[in-house]
Amino acid sequence: MKKRQNLLAAAAGIGLLTFLLLLGCKPQIPEGSAGAPKTSPGQPASEPSSKPIEKASAGMGKEEPSQVFAVNTTQAVAGELIDYIELNGDVLTKSTVDIYPDTFGKVSKLLINVGDRIEKDQVIAEIDPSKPGMIFVPSPVKSPIAGTVSNIPVYVGSTITQGIPIARVTTTDNLEIRTEVAERFIGKMRIGLEALVSFEAFPGEIFRGSVTELSPLVDPASRSLEIKVRLNRLDPRIRPGMFAALKIITERKWGIVKIPVDCLVRRYGGTFVFVVKDDPAASTGKRVERRPVTPGVQIDEKLEIVKGLRPGEVIVIMGQSLLEDNSVVRIVGEVPPLPVTDTIQ
Repeated sequence: MKKRQNLLAAAAGIGLLTFLLLLGCKPQIPEGSAGAPKTSPGQPASEPSSKPIEKASAGMGKEEPSQVFAVNTTQAVAGELIDYIELNGDVLTKSTVDIYPDTFGKVSKLLINVGDRIEKDQVIAEIDPSKPGMIFVPSPVKSPIAGTVSNIPVYVGSTITQGIPIARVTTTDNLEIRTEVAERFIGKMRIGLEALVSFEAFPGEIFRGSVTELSPLVDPASRSLEIKVRLNRLDPRIRPGMFAALKIITERKWGIVKIPVDCLVRRYGGTFVFVVKDDPAASTGKRVERRPVTPGVQIDEKLEIVKGLRPGEVIVIMGQSLLEDNSVVRIVGEVPPLPVTDTIQ
């Protein structure tokens, strides 16, 4: 009996010790959670530290470095600009004559060949007017002009009348080029304008001429004006029927400001260029100014600037697509300016 009481007492002691141990190991409840003790109305809540936020704010307030754009530049130039219009035409003879016989009969002789140079009153053929039972002296056919034989539509033995031509003679020493000008360019046309002529048969070679004739009428069907151009020097290589490409110089402007057309930017409904300026505050020492300009005539890749730009100013020619006013730039290349004296390619 006594032994049983001792066992019960030992078990009770162990149970009490276990309860005390569990009571001492109760977990702490985080402040602000559902089980956390509430703060008294007058007691201020503990505040978190603001030092990390202050550091982040200081980092966000630091100014970012300006973006730098790489550009190529050139200079505006004061000089000459040649205005011209391009046309196509045909080489023609100023005079072409068909030669007819004086009588009916058969062609008994042909004394010429195509391409022969003949003189005025030279005999080119003979016509035999003989009939059965009647013999006549052959009738000579003479050329009324000097020139080159361009066509012989008959042959020996042909029977012809006074209405059939024996040959065609052209004056190749007085060639001209006939072309037509659109109505919108008629106001620029006048006799004496300089013309630059080229032929496919002679690539790279330029022949100089001038406008010699203007038609008094405008073709109502094509709305164009016929003009004629004559070469300054006779060249035996130029033949009737050849195709000619012409550039008629309508105006020469002197002392105008000109730039490559690639410098001009059309944006926001306006036209402007980017002028490079020195700026010690910029990281590269260079900034651009967006300068509005008034463009004039454009000839090939050259552009006249009527207002807004001065000769010698440095402007951007490549790399301006992303530029804005006051953008910082770095010049990575310089393009030679346009020549003062203009030329036509």
